[in-house]
Amino acid sequence: MIEAVLFDFDGTLADTAPDLGHALNRQRTARGLPELSIEQIRPLASAGSRGLLGLGFNIKPGDEGYEFMRDEFLDFYTQRLCHDTSLFPGVEALLNQMETMSIPWGIVTNKPARFAHPLIQTLGLGQRVACVICGDETAHTKPHPEPLLAASNKMAISPAHYIYLGDDIRDVQASLAAGMQSVVARYGYLGIDQAPETWGAHHLIDHPEELLAHL
Repeated sequence: MIEAVLFDFDGTLADTAPDLGHALNRQRTARGLPELSIEQIRPLASAGSRGLLGLGFNIKPGDEGYEFMRDEFLDFYTQRLCHDTSLFPGVEALLNQMETMSIPWGIVTNKPARFAHPLIQTLGLGQRVACVICGDETAHTKPHPEPLLAASNKMAISPAHYIYLGDDIRDVQASLAAGMQSVVARYGYLGIDQAPETWGAHHLIDHPEELLAHL
């Protein structure tokens, strides 16, 4: 029996791609490169600075200059954290219905706390969410199950009674390892490597409110 729901943040609850993309394009235009379209940016938005810098500049952690580019990207993102970011259509209705059903919910994200917490407050979720676990608040990040288990412990509900909804293969891997039901938000960013149907999740949904059928 499902007693609680945990959500990924970027690409699941919130469409953060426009503001992440703005930071990347600001870097590109400063170097004489054309801006990338939101259609190019969106699939990699869940991968954060690592994925977006790979897309925009074909660099990866360990490459010369990567740390400077990452710090610049995060600085630009901080300056425009919630300009065009919004909840995905249907998320508000889903949360309202869950709250009517007295189903508590939390957020487990790899996003660092200095970005996640202000966004959660600005989007009006801060007083509603039962638990928030950010990427720099546990020793391991997803796909390791530790952040999900930390949320389970904090909310005092056994992992077996959770659904975890996310839009990345790491979300599925983490939730399965934690012993939770895994649901893929097919409306999210999804990455570019493997089709979400191959990730091994229990369910896939195309709209947030479809989650209600699994509660």
